[in-house]
Formats: sequence, C-alpha cells, structure tokens
Amino acid sequence: MTKVLIVEDDLDLGNLLKQYLELNQFQVSRVYNGEEARAILLSEEFDILILDVMMPKEDGFTLAKKLQTHYPRLPFLFVTAKKLKEDIITGLQLGADDYVTKPFDADELILRIKNILKRKNQVVETPKADSYQIGKFRFEPENLTLKSAKTEKILTEKEAQLLHYLIQNKDKIIRREDVLGLLWEETDFFSGRSLDVFISRLRKYLSQDPNLQIESIRGVGFRINF
Repeated sequence: MTKVLIVEDDLDLGNLLKQYLELNQFQVSRVYNGEEARAILLSEEFDILILDVMMPKEDGFTLAKKLQTHYPRLPFLFVTAKKLKEDIITGLQLGADDYVTKPFDADELILRIKNILKRKNQVVETPKADSYQIGKFRFEPENLTLKSAKTEKILTEKEAQLLHYLIQNKDKIIRREDVLGLLWEETDFFSGRSLDVFISRLRKYLSQDPNLQIESIRGVGFRINF
C-alpha cells in the first residue's frame, strides 16, 4: 500500500484529505509542520509527501530545501493557497514534482499523485552506463551524483533523469514535447515551466566548465554540447 505523509496545519482540510486518500487505498500519516515532518521521516519511510507552504515553526519551502539535501529520491508536491507565479516557480525550483493550488479537485489530486509515483517507478528503456565523463564532470546516474575535481552534487531523481536523457542524446536536438512526454508525462503549462526550471538548475551545476553547455533551440527544444 502506498504510504503518504500529509504536512498540513489546517485541521479540517488535513483531515478531509487524509480521509479521501484512505478511501482511495493510500496509507496516510499526517503532521502539522516541517519540523514534525522531519521527525517522523527519521523513523518511517513514505512513498510521497504532500506539503502545504504556509505553516508554523517550519514552512513548506524550508522543508523542501531540507528534503532535497537529505531525501533526494523522495517525491513531494505542494498543495497550497499560494498561487502567485513567483510562488509556483519557487516551489518547482525547490524540486517539487507538482504544485497544486487551493481550492483543488480531490480526484485530480489523486491522479497527479499516481502520475508522480508512476514516473518514479518507471524504468526508461535506454542503454545504461555506470558513469559518464562530461567535460570536467563525472556523472553517475544510479547514485544521482555529479562530481568534479572541486565539487560533488547530489541530484534529485528528476534532475538525474533529465541530465541522463540529454547526455544520451549528445549533439542532438531533443524536442520539448519529447522530454515532457517521457519524464513528466504531461505537456501543460506548469510541466513546461517545471522543465525550464530543471534546465536552469542543470546549467548552474555545470557552469564550472565553460565548454559544457545546454543550448536552447528556440521554439524546438534543447541540445547538450561537450
């Protein structure tokens, strides 16, 4: 049974969401802020987290930063009343797999959760390699690591999948819709913005090597050169 952790300080909404998820055969735990979430993660494992943003003691954005560091393979999504474009971009930059604004349709939320878990468990049918040398970096997809002589970065699952796909198609133009279909399974506005955020993050990680570039092909997609 899929284990879900809800991190939501609104008593009524949290209880309703918990009950609805349980009716849909999820095993659900519920805490009220980021501190409590980190405490329960020390003793229990979950398949996915649902985070509010505005919470006492430790908000959702702060929790997301810590999840990236300590639990890079753990998927999470925001369900929040913060719906400004800047908030959505911040949430995606922090590694969220999705960003849902309140009020929301409960059935749609269930589908989004299932899609995230499906992507997490999906094995992309591409040739495997233990590691790749890309410019000044050594990339190990299975370990989610990107290493140089000076740094070692632990990538999120989605960052590693995207970089892996770019490398496997070195010097080729990969179309936006192909990347979105393969790694996001959606081609809507928010998925497109999420892809742009992930591309920006990879460019930042690779910026030590000026000869290593992820090129944007206007109106088409991307190409990695090294």
